Amino acid sequence: MEIIQIVGLGLIVTILTLIIKEQKPMFAFLLAAFTGILIFLFLIGKISSVIQVLEELAQKSSINMVFLKTILKIIGVAYIAEFGAQIVRDAGQESIASKIELSGKVLIMVMAIPIITVIIETVVKLLPA
Repeated sequence: MEIIQIVGLGLIVTILTLIIKEQKPMFAFLLAAFTGILIFLFLIGKISSVIQVLEELAQKSSINMVFLKTILKIIGVAYIAEFGAQIVRDAGQESIASKIELSGKVLIMVMAIPIITVIIETVVKLLPA
């Protein structure tokens, strides 16, 4: 069970971070950031499996792959923005974390415009003239 490994690593690093933080706060932050990156890298294989399944389902359903790729990019931006904001928050920089989150939201909105356009066009076609 991977979650037990991840939680175990998280607990161990949390204890180490609390101990180191008193003497060397910079090392404590680097340890926490490195651990977050390590956990993210551990999950990349799982994420790629999910993406492959979604692509297969989209092909079987005859869904335009542009839409699926756009949605996957949006999900990626959301995860990366959240991850970056959490690391910055761990360093005590709440205002920068908020700016990262805002940037992620704006980028998601920009990337969603083609999908929103298609939805609106489809709804307009369904309405009686």
